[in-house]
Amino acid sequence: MSEILLQIDGKDVKATETMTVLEAARSAGIHIPTLCHHEKLEPYGGCRLCTVEVETRGRARLVAACLFPVQPDLIVRTHTPEVDKLRKTIIELLMAHAPDSFELLDLAQEYGADRNRFDQESSFCLLCGLCVRYCNEVKQKNAIAFVDCGAKREINFIPEIASQECRDCKECFPLCPTSYLQAAYFLTEALAFPHESNAAHALTKK
Repeated sequence: MSEILLQIDGKDVKATETMTVLEAARSAGIHIPTLCHHEKLEPYGGCRLCTVEVETRGRARLVAACLFPVQPDLIVRTHTPEVDKLRKTIIELLMAHAPDSFELLDLAQEYGADRNRFDQESSFCLLCGLCVRYCNEVKQKNAIAFVDCGAKREINFIPEIASQECRDCKECFPLCPTSYLQAAYFLTEALAFPHESNAAHALTKK
């Protein structure tokens, strides 16, 4: 596998041709924020927090670092006024949905984001897709899915599958940057398969 040399924030970085800019940056200890990326999952590009500026042949543009492949002599800037302004706006938009997310609060402090800039529409879900993709790609159980689209899009457990697969798994819980996923699961458990839920709770009390 051939080796590629690129420049990230003025630092020469060696990468393999299959890497993305995000992977190359992380291999060099350069931090790029992201909420929807996980090393075990296919790149998704949902949150866009990993947006960086890349320059090729004197032409600069903004791209998602988790999706953009490395190229020879590529110049990457992870912090520019335009990049930081975009990240700040994204954080503020996400905080309108999940204002108490610890990960967002940390990012808001880093980028000076205002949690009250946009009207609160608390869904407590950032639609990062980590839970859906982990269940599908790693566990191959398909117990969680996106439903609807656009502004109505949300994440739901599939009761028929969740009742059989989720109780002894819950590996997706730590991936969620908010409290939404656990709440959604326990609501599904209570409404869709209450008999199994009651039996499990009875066992834990013995």
